[in-house]
Amino acid sequence: MTPVQIYLLIFLIGVIAGLRAFTAPTVVAFAAHQNWINVHGSPLAFMSSTVALIIFVLLALVEIFNDKLPKTPPRTKGVGLIARVLLGGLAGATLAGSQGAGAAIGIILGIVGALAGTFGGYQARTRLVAALKVPDVVIACVEDAIAIGGGLFIVSRF
Repeated sequence: MTPVQIYLLIFLIGVIAGLRAFTAPTVVAFAAHQNWINVHGSPLAFMSSTVALIIFVLLALVEIFNDKLPKTPPRTKGVGLIARVLLGGLAGATLAGSQGAGAAIGIILGIVGALAGTFGGYQARTRLVAALKVPDVVIACVEDAIAIGGGLFIVSRF
């Protein structure tokens, strides 16, 4: 894989974090746990542990459920935005480290991707709800599928 391909995939895992904050580290932890990516001996080796995988899966499930609640604040503000940025950086750093690229570039690309996914995903979701005249939960479920499927596709490329 070329460096450009690696950097693009790291950016895209950040986009996934922008859609669903905990999905990005969950699929990365899954890939590490399955030895699709090698994080052994790195500061992020914990991502391959069963405990990390279980915690991320549980948090991702809570997030997916919580996203459908009417009082959930928008992803573009406050804690939701901070979580997406931090978790996009974590997922990006883990993937970058697995390829021998610097953690710093992984963090930066993961954060930039998370910002793009956060604001782009918000715009796409609100516009699709209005254009298709469907309940928000319908588009939210489609977004879930895109985040999970896209995340798994991304980590399977490593």
